[in-house]
Amino acid sequence: MSVVISGGGPAGMVLGLMLARAGVEVTVLEKHGDFLRDFRGDTVHASTVRLMDELGLGRKFATLPQSRLGNLVMPVPGGGQFELSAYDQLPAPYNYIAMMPQWDLLNFLVEEAQREPTFTVRMDTEATGLLREDGRVVGVRYRTRDGEEGEIRAELTVAADGRHSTLRREAGLVPEEYPVPFDTWWFRLPRHAHEQAGQPSLIPAFGDREMILSLPRDDYFQIAYFKSKGSDPQLRAEGVDGFRARIAGLLPQYADRVDQLTGMDEVHLLDVKLNRLDRWYVDGLLLIGDAAHAMSPAGGVGINLAIQDAVAAAALLAEPLRRGRPTVAALARVQQRRWWPTVVMQRLQRVLHRIMFVPVLTGRRSGPPTAFITVARRVPALRIGLSRLLALGPRPEHAPAFARRPSA
Repeated sequence: MSVVISGGGPAGMVLGLMLARAGVEVTVLEKHGDFLRDFRGDTVHASTVRLMDELGLGRKFATLPQSRLGNLVMPVPGGGQFELSAYDQLPAPYNYIAMMPQWDLLNFLVEEAQREPTFTVRMDTEATGLLREDGRVVGVRYRTRDGEEGEIRAELTVAADGRHSTLRREAGLVPEEYPVPFDTWWFRLPRHAHEQAGQPSLIPAFGDREMILSLPRDDYFQIAYFKSKGSDPQLRAEGVDGFRARIAGLLPQYADRVDQLTGMDEVHLLDVKLNRLDRWYVDGLLLIGDAAHAMSPAGGVGINLAIQDAVAAAALLAEPLRRGRPTVAALARVQQRRWWPTVVMQRLQRVLHRIMFVPVLTGRRSGPPTAFITVARRVPALRIGLSRLLALGPRPEHAPAFARRPSA
């Protein structure tokens, strides 16, 4: 009973950890030599925080570098603000969003997984293709950074290798793409000491066919700039001076530090995609996370939904793996369980695109969605329900008994 997982992101590492705790031989392949990459989905929602507790890792997880985000606050016409989300009104202790560098989360998961004798991670090793026998996937071909090539055979291969999945392409699976009206540019600006108190709210700013959101971190602000899809050549042609002027115009309180942005190479483009496979598996191969369904940054749910896929896959496949090869029907059950939560969240993101982004980026509106704010004010349950949906997901997954440990 062996599993090879392509991709050492949150979904791949959580699945590897949980299957190893079930006694399954797991090898995770990660093409990079470390996890030190900025802006890779740093929002950790309540579903993931609760999972850490269920795995007995909550106390250790709480010691990792992180900051807590407050509610999403919208400016309203005539002055004033309105809290559009209500995470702080959810039942404690799962009533917040944590912002955590993804490399810290991944290093933590690897360290815990390596306590299991059946877990192996191979860094600098990329899965480049699928091994097949009699129409069934039986493992992967790989290549290391120094050019070594080889094969790993397994009863189950899992593609957790992201929105540009190599194994998905090798399997001939093509996701259905949904239109997305914007791309996102990520960068950071310094955060002064006097700005680090409390649990800061998230307050978007709106301009002429552009908007911006500042996410407070421990000693810097993580900035998300939104503009119509395909605008990257224009922004880079304007150069860093033009970009600084855009940011200072949207966030005048940061005008004193935009010069810390020294070049456009510090501005990282996220080509936003929203897509979904009709079928997440073939015989011997399962796809999870962004490889099965790429998510928009709206709501910050991407890594949390991918981790929920991993939890469901571990719970449903551990016993079939103990018996030998999981059948196609067993792989189908993973998709069946995670299908409608994925559909719900993607439909919600498309609604958020239409309400929040499209009117601003097309010039039809230059401020927050006043009609939606009016409804939310009159129906307080809408704020709490939406916050719960984003925090925990439509079908929250729980760690199975075999993966749980006493809190350390």
